Amino acid sequence: MNKSLTRSIGFWLLLVLSLASAGVGGWIIAGQLGTMTSTLLDGTATGIEVYVGQSLVVVGAALLGAGVIGILIAIALSAVQAVIPSPTPVVVEPIDWTAESSASDESATAADATASTVDTPADTNIDTTDADAAEAQNGSSGSIATATKISVK
Repeated sequence: MNKSLTRSIGFWLLLVLSLASAGVGGWIIAGQLGTMTSTLLDGTATGIEVYVGQSLVVVGAALLGAGVIGILIAIALSAVQAVIPSPTPVVVEPIDWTAESSASDESATAADATASTVDTPADTNIDTTDADAAEAQNGSSGSIATATKISVK
């Protein structure tokens, strides 16, 4: 992995939403169980408190379970990240500026020497047809006029 886990937005979203889900689920369960217990022991429980309270406890348990699973996934991702070795950084050597300037001077001198020894014909007259010009263009972005060096005004 090129990016650290602590810099990943997805990891932090997973962790925060899992903690929030577990917290809300636990709060719903605790509130409903407390209400059901107190009203049942007092003998003042109504059908709504008992039967709706059971359904809300199931919803809270689902939220709590989803939050716990998300937290376990975040822990597993952290463990996998710790086990996988990070790539070693490439060591860059310092630049020797004096060697580069002398090498560019030598290449410029060599280019001048080869340019004077190459014989080029002064008048090259290439007579091609449109089909040959299209083949010579061979997918370039220019037009046929550009490919055949025709001046278009």
